Amino acid sequence: MSLLHVTIGELLEKQAQQLPDHEAMVYPEHNLRKTYREFNQMVDEAAKGFMALGIEKGGHMAIWSDNKPEWLISQFASGKMGGVLVTVNTNYRAQELEYLLKQSDASTLILAEDFRGVSYIDILKEICPELEYSEKGDLQSEKLPNLKNVIILSEKDYPGCYSWNDVQKAGKNVNDQKLKERLQSLDASEVINMQYTSGTTGFPKGVMLSHNNIVNNGKQVAECIKLTEEDRLCIPVPFFHCFGCVMGTIASVSKGATMVVLEQFHPEKVLRAVKEEACTALHGVPTMFIAEMNDPSFEENRPTTLRTGIMAGSICPMEVMKDVMNKMGIEEITIAYGQTESSPVITQTKTDDPVELRVRSVGRAHPNVEVKVIEPATGEENPPGIPGELCTRGYLVMQGYYKNEEATQTAIDSEGWLHTGDIAVMDENGYVEITGRMKDMIIRGGENVYPREIEEFLYQHPGVLDVQVVGVPDKKLGEEIVAFIIKKEGTEVSPQDIREFCDGKISKHKIPRYIRFIDEYPMTASGKIQKFRLKEEAIEQVETNQ
Repeated sequence: MSLLHVTIGELLEKQAQQLPDHEAMVYPEHNLRKTYREFNQMVDEAAKGFMALGIEKGGHMAIWSDNKPEWLISQFASGKMGGVLVTVNTNYRAQELEYLLKQSDASTLILAEDFRGVSYIDILKEICPELEYSEKGDLQSEKLPNLKNVIILSEKDYPGCYSWNDVQKAGKNVNDQKLKERLQSLDASEVINMQYTSGTTGFPKGVMLSHNNIVNNGKQVAECIKLTEEDRLCIPVPFFHCFGCVMGTIASVSKGATMVVLEQFHPEKVLRAVKEEACTALHGVPTMFIAEMNDPSFEENRPTTLRTGIMAGSICPMEVMKDVMNKMGIEEITIAYGQTESSPVITQTKTDDPVELRVRSVGRAHPNVEVKVIEPATGEENPPGIPGELCTRGYLVMQGYYKNEEATQTAIDSEGWLHTGDIAVMDENGYVEITGRMKDMIIRGGENVYPREIEEFLYQHPGVLDVQVVGVPDKKLGEEIVAFIIKKEGTEVSPQDIREFCDGKISKHKIPRYIRFIDEYPMTASGKIQKFRLKEEAIEQVETNQ
């Protein structure tokens, strides 16, 4: 199967020419419907607006919002005028946002007013008080010297901020020829997307992805689920993850399918959208599918049109998979596995794979993708059936971590193999089973949580001497977070104090559910903390208290 060498902008333009009157996007909550021709026009307007704001090819544009129409438009508009879209987790708070904007050298921030009761504009003002008295497009921030443009997705006027309307108006000063020239100056091998992923060092790293990375991955994901222009894909997963903005939006556009988008996940809204829009495909993490099937409105809105979709983001329990196939009628559901560094999908089951393989494995490597399982200690390739670290090579491997050559070289070896850090077993037919994680990563409700990042943050609490974070199994969210804390002598600290310290500074999903105070950690003879023993103790305590 040949790879495409086209930019995101060219991908959309091709569909606008071939399927001009076919529905491209639907937002059921707003009764917003656009054909491929209309969507392409909206994208052009935004791309010219970004150019009018002085955003150059290669300039970094951060976007911090739920799945609003402007997010979708910005993704393809940046793909036409060459701005690198830097996606921001909607759960981020002040400390995380400041780090991302600073580390990414973002010159522009597009943000929603708020998200789930949290004011984004207040958080931005906290780290950037100069916004209140700045000219639009000429922010002078002490902490964020590169940040110049702030675009707020609101009809309200905010000091120092452009509205989306301002961007569209500004675009009228840029002619179509200028945009065409900019689009033609782009190369598909150039970076167009940056997503921040945490690492064992505790600080998020900017994964640089090119047009080639995500256009081809989206296309191959679509081919695995046999997506065509006749399909209508419901996308309730967040755009800031590759699940939303590659496996959802790019996959759809690569085949001319219709994107049915929900701004935020809500089980009843998903079921209603699937029913009313006659969706044939649905994406989600296992917890989303569980919530949909257990929603009180399930019988009333039971899906009858679904054929396929993807369950990914965390380990997919066998019973859930069977229920999705039987109760929701998604008989051709597939499982995908990968990580942001691999654009994201490495392996995926196919719609016609036997059910037991679609339940037990995460499928085989995509076309044009190499996969091997190695012995971590020696780097030697393991034979089938022997667990080891999964490595991948091919077009899908990221361009590297932004301004972090050391981490890039750790992740990608001299022969171009990306080391995933996940433990896998491959059978003789190439089907892969993920059996564990080399890192101590916790997957809570589909979100990757890295203990080191929480530990680094909690060390800042004046009463914390030492802290170790582990995950424990949780029926609803897959895993929950436990923090084992050694207090500084003479200090009084309660679990509530710790939670209040975290509130508003780190994402809600990273705040430990269980907080245990301890006098000392179990150690090896050489002085290494035995995290596995802490984990065992945590599981025992949680089970005892349930």
